[in-house]
Amino acid sequence: MNYYICNKKKLINTGFKMQNNRLEQLREYMREMALSAFIIPSNDTHFGEYIQDHFMCRGWISGFDGSAGTVAVTLKEAALWTDSRYFIQAENQIAGTGIVLKKLKMPGTESVESWLAARLEDNQSVGIDSSLFSVMEYNLLKQAMPSLNIKLCNDPFEIVWKERPKLRFNKISYLGEDITGESVSSKHKRVVQALGVQEDFIYMVSLCDDIAWLCNIRGNDMLYNPVPLSYVALTRDNIHLFISGGVLAAEDIKILEKEGVILHDYNSFNSFISDYPSEIVRIASQDKLSVRNYNSAVKSGTRFIPDLSRGGVIAGLKALKNDIEADGFRRAMINDGVAWVKLLVFIETELEKENNHLSEKIVADKFAKFRAECPDYMGESFAPIVAFGKNAALPHYSISEEPVYIGKSGFLLMDTGGQYKYGTTDSTRTIPLGPLTPEQKTDYTQVLKGMIALSMAKFPKGTRGSQLDILARGPVCSVAKLYLHGTGHGIGHRLCVHEGPQSIRMEENPVTIEPGMVISNEPAIYEEGSYGIRIENTILCKEWVENKYGKFYQFETLSFIPIDTTAVDLNSLGGEYKEWLNMYNSSVYEKLSPYLSADGKKWLADKTARLN
Repeated sequence: MNYYICNKKKLINTGFKMQNNRLEQLREYMREMALSAFIIPSNDTHFGEYIQDHFMCRGWISGFDGSAGTVAVTLKEAALWTDSRYFIQAENQIAGTGIVLKKLKMPGTESVESWLAARLEDNQSVGIDSSLFSVMEYNLLKQAMPSLNIKLCNDPFEIVWKERPKLRFNKISYLGEDITGESVSSKHKRVVQALGVQEDFIYMVSLCDDIAWLCNIRGNDMLYNPVPLSYVALTRDNIHLFISGGVLAAEDIKILEKEGVILHDYNSFNSFISDYPSEIVRIASQDKLSVRNYNSAVKSGTRFIPDLSRGGVIAGLKALKNDIEADGFRRAMINDGVAWVKLLVFIETELEKENNHLSEKIVADKFAKFRAECPDYMGESFAPIVAFGKNAALPHYSISEEPVYIGKSGFLLMDTGGQYKYGTTDSTRTIPLGPLTPEQKTDYTQVLKGMIALSMAKFPKGTRGSQLDILARGPVCSVAKLYLHGTGHGIGHRLCVHEGPQSIRMEENPVTIEPGMVISNEPAIYEEGSYGIRIENTILCKEWVENKYGKFYQFETLSFIPIDTTAVDLNSLGGEYKEWLNMYNSSVYEKLSPYLSADGKKWLADKTARLN
């Protein structure tokens, strides 16, 4: 799953008149503050991927509820910038609002900064919420608009959004070392060592999944991601954890205190870092620290050291899963595979009925039910994508509120994931439901070959994801087609389904692929208005051999879900790919069959039968 999703509760009650009214409310605030423009990002104060309804200001003002995007508003005009995942969705949702769509990375698309500079006079003021812009974003903004005045503001939506949802703080649980594989105190020592600072310091952390990993805690404050709203100020001797009161059980508090964790109220983080002795060095990732917090913490005479490691020091440590975490992934994948088989049998059975009324939503709901039959299941890891026919051509498709019925033709694409007590899953299968055209079979085969090629990769230490990307993308390119999203993203352990700093994509990322990293493998082809194909497994980087040439790595496939072979063009698959597919499907049967009924075993045996 390579597509970034916000809270899909549909809190945004749009309508063209309502949207225009909201723009005018913001413009009234701008006039009162002597602002000529205002920029609204998709961030919250923690700079994570998912946000609570409280922070969906960009969605509220525009009507566009995709997760990625920026809105810029002047006193006369407004525009929305988003990427290719959301072009169609955004165009539909902002139609008639007066907001113009700007397609990122498309030829001729001007940046937010150039768009504003072309409409404003020198020294006019552009407002931003100082709590929603990182230090890095703020500095880049100033560099890109030297003729304009960037004015730091408090949150204007506290004024203009009258029925704004409140922040939610839910219960937090502590995870033992039987699941995490490492104590909090051990992680604390490793972070201090990785920072490499000899003098006294305070390391400021805003990203909730970094904090969840560091403190071995999990929560439910973000949709799909088991993280609590929290901040951390880490010193050489202690971890200062800022959470809401009453969300931790007394026994968990005692454990954390023994591990060197000192608890504070969530809302006191800014004052804590402000009041900390100015002679103590401040450290933070500039892309994960708000301008507001930076200005509070870094006062006159205070030394600031930027954490320049990709994603931050904690992200780099968190990405390397230990043996217990890796085993947790394997357990979760088997449970998920069993649910997948039950779902595929259900779909096949329903489609054979005369009065079939199988819809995308029914499939999604049924999948959640099958997963929930496992007592260790904790919930979905992202909003499920169940896309039939032309809907599958939308990489970030959301299940329609109006029923979309599934017929016996074309493809059904399903991209879903689950959270289990000991691991997180993410996988995609594209299922043929009826006769296919030669082009559809070719495309399916090339996507499959790309997924297999990356799965079989052997590569030297020091290899980056951009160097591996062509293995998966190459077979797709060989038929003159291309997918615009990445091939692979990191996956957290009982954490966020998207995790850095590693990635496999065309764009350069200096982070090398190292043993312990868990990554998705998901090449694709999309034919707009017709069909989409994506096949995704989860892979784990492992050591392979070491010789006079150095260390070499390989991937272990963690997912155990049958791959449909009826859509494969055997003439173009090739012997090496065919053998991998046979071995994979055989391993799927071996791993899953002990947990299936007799009928389920028979069905799976047929689906995983060896190709000759």
